[in-house]
This record gives sequence, C-alpha cells and structure tokens, in this order.
Amino acid sequence: MTDMEKKVMIRLCAKIVADTDLYKMDKKVQNLIDWVCLSEQIKENKNTIRNLTGEYKKIEPDCREGVQAQLERMKELCKERNNLYEKQNDLKRQKWRIEKSLER
Repeated sequence: MTDMEKKVMIRLCAKIVADTDLYKMDKKVQNLIDWVCLSEQIKENKNTIRNLTGEYKKIEPDCREGVQAQLERMKELCKERNNLYEKQNDLKRQKWRIEKSLER
C-alpha cells in the first residue's frame, strides 16, 4: 500500500468515525483507531529523528575540526604562556640577585 493510499484510508476512517458514534460505542474500533493514530505519530517521530540525525552527521565533522583547531591553538597559547611565566620567574630571580648585590 502506498503512502497516498494509506492517507486516503485514514481520512476515510476519520470521516466515518466523525459521522458516527463508533469510536465511543465500540472499544475494538476505538483501539484500532488509536493504534493507527499512534503508529502515524511514531512514524513521523522516526522521520524527524532520522532527519535530525542526518543533519547532525553533516555538521559534526566541521564542528569537530573547528573544536580540534581551537584546542590546538589553546595548547599553543598555554605553552607560550608557561614559557613566559618561566622567563618571568628567571627575570625576577636575576633582579632579586642584583638587588641583593646592591644592598651589600
């Protein structure tokens, strides 16, 4: 059965149910209609999930590359900062030695 045929059948059933009291009177009819409606909702949700997953998979590699590049730059910055801290401490030690020698 094609999607179009399914849609026509669902509309026909909805029309019959709307024009009669079958839904209220017959529990089996009520269960069948609820099952069809829930099945359609599940199908729509699956399609939405597939679409979102597909979109995520398209975007993810670029994001990972961007994040990876940023992480590498952050590592470089931290390394450079640490080197400057070490140089700063060396300069402070040298300055301290000079100050001590001047005090004598």
